[in-house]
Amino acid sequence: MAGIFGMFKKKPIVLSAPVEGECVPLSRVPDPTFADEILGKGVAIIPANGRVCAPADGEITTMFSTGHAFAMTTTEGVEVLVHVGLETVSLQGVPFTVHVQDGQKVKKGDLVLEADLDAIRKEGREIITPVVVCNPDAYGSIEGLTGKKVSQGDEIIHIAQ
Repeated sequence: MAGIFGMFKKKPIVLSAPVEGECVPLSRVPDPTFADEILGKGVAIIPANGRVCAPADGEITTMFSTGHAFAMTTTEGVEVLVHVGLETVSLQGVPFTVHVQDGQKVKKGDLVLEADLDAIRKEGREIITPVVVCNPDAYGSIEGLTGKKVSQGDEIIHIAQ
């Protein structure tokens, strides 16, 4: 009987889209730090709006003071970075409204920040938003579900436990 239980794989950990838009491979991000997976594995979203939500239940570990990015650890221990746009740290927080703080517990879908995408574009910055698993070596595999339009909350990454 014990052998039967080995036949069932553990259900994957799922990360959801933090923002509505087009889900694309990280290789499409015009920045080698993300495209070459230096920070980790994941996907990117070309956002349709500026409402950025938590991709899973967990805790905000770092809310950057400039509002351009946040890091969180999910309840399963996945370390996730969501980075709104490229080189947006140089905008010094102007196009961002932050709704959370370091150490805050969040549920999947909770509003984390809002970004004024038009203001970001007006400053000549990309709005593409990488969603990266920063501790990929802790997991068997990380599969990005790309090539589709996503609504906030749709599955974008499956992580094998």
